[in-house]
Amino acid sequence: MSGILDGMRVVESSAFVAVPLAGMTLAQMGGDVIRFDLPQGGMDAQRWPVTPSGQSLFWDGMNKGKRSVALDVKTPRGREIAQEIICADGEDAGLFITNLAVKGWTDYDTLKARRTDLCMVSLRGDRHGHPAVDYTVNPALGFPMATGPEGSAEPVAHVLPAWDCIAGNMVVSGLLAAERMRLRKGLGQSVDLTLKDAAAAMLGHLGIIGEVAVNGTERTRSGNALYGAYGQDFVCADGRRVMVIALTPRQWANLMTVTGTTQDMGYLAARLGVDLGREGVRWAYRAEITKVLSPWFAKRKLSDFADKFDKGGVTWSVFRSFGQALREDPDLSTRNPMFAEVDHPQTGRYLTPGSPFSFAGIAREDPTPAPRLGQHTEEVLAEVAGLPAGVIGKLMDDGVAMQPRGDLRLAS
Repeated sequence: MSGILDGMRVVESSAFVAVPLAGMTLAQMGGDVIRFDLPQGGMDAQRWPVTPSGQSLFWDGMNKGKRSVALDVKTPRGREIAQEIICADGEDAGLFITNLAVKGWTDYDTLKARRTDLCMVSLRGDRHGHPAVDYTVNPALGFPMATGPEGSAEPVAHVLPAWDCIAGNMVVSGLLAAERMRLRKGLGQSVDLTLKDAAAAMLGHLGIIGEVAVNGTERTRSGNALYGAYGQDFVCADGRRVMVIALTPRQWANLMTVTGTTQDMGYLAARLGVDLGREGVRWAYRAEITKVLSPWFAKRKLSDFADKFDKGGVTWSVFRSFGQALREDPDLSTRNPMFAEVDHPQTGRYLTPGSPFSFAGIAREDPTPAPRLGQHTEEVLAEVAGLPAGVIGKLMDDGVAMQPRGDLRLAS
C-alpha cells in the first residue's frame, strides 16, 4: 500500500481497541504494520460483533491493511523470533506499539539490547500498573454521573469507547514523535501512556476539573441538551427526532430565521430581561427557548423542513439507529470517497472505510481487508526475520508458527 507513511514498518502486539486502532491508522496511511498473535488466535480473534458463523467483524474492522503473523510466543523460540521481527534492521523499522508488554521479552529494556534506536509506545491501564479499559476509566472519572435524562439518578455509561479511540490516536502521535526524534538525533525512545491518563487529561482540557475546583459545582445531567449553549432534541409530527444546535451567533440566527421564531425569541428575551445572543444565557434559559420551538417541530414532519434547514444554514441532524444511518446517510456509502465495498475473506462483502485523511498529491486508495490469522507468517519470517525456508517449515511442523492452509507456499 502506498501512502504518506510508505516504507515505515511498525510491529504491533495488541488486543482490544486502542492499539489495534493505532496500528490500523498507520497501515491505512501506508505503513507496513505487522501484528503477531498466538497460532490459536489472540484475545481479539473472536471478539464481538461476530457473524452468525462466529467470524469476528471486530477483527475485520481493526486490522485492515495489516500483515498477520501467528507465533507461539509462549515458547522461547517463538519469543526470540518475535523479538527479531520487532528489532529487525532498517532505518524505517524498529518501531513497536503494544498494550501487552511483558517484562523479560517485550519490555523496552530487553528489546533495546537488540536494537538501541528502538522506538516503542506502550499503553497501560493506569500509572499504578492496574488493568483498565474504557468501561472502567469512564465511570472512575465521573462522566456517567453527568450523562442521562435531566433529574435522573442512575449513571449512564457510554456505548462508544471514547478513551480507547482517543488513546489509540495518541499512540500514533507518540510513535511519530519518537521516530522524528530518532531521525533528528539517532536516539531510540520509550513512550509510556496510560488509558486513564488519556481520559484524565481530557477532564482538565475540557475545563471540568476547573469547574469543580474553582466553582465548587458538580456537572448535572441535562439530557440531550448542549452544555453551555443551546442545543436540544425535538420530536417531529412523524415521530422522527432531530437535534438542533445554536452554539454560535450565526447558528442561533439561522435557527430563528428558518423556524420563523425571531420575533417570539425577541419577546422572550425582553420578558426575561436577558440577551439570548449570548451562548451562556441560552444555556441558562434553554427550557424557555425549547417551549417556543417545540410546537414548531410538533406540527411538521422531517420532510417538511429538512431542505429548508440545510439551505438556511441550520446546524442540525436527525437521530438514527446504526441501521438507519447506513440506509439513509450518503456519507455512509461509496459516494463518500473514504468508503468502498470490500470483500472480506471470512465475513463477506460490505461497506468498509479507508483512511479519513486526504493528503495533497497522494491518491486516496481503497481500503484493503484484514488478513486471516497468520496469513503472512511465512513471508514475514522470510523477509523480516531472515529465516530460510527449511527453518520456517520446521517451525510450522513444530507448531511454533502457523499459516492457514491455502496460504502456505513452502515446498513440501
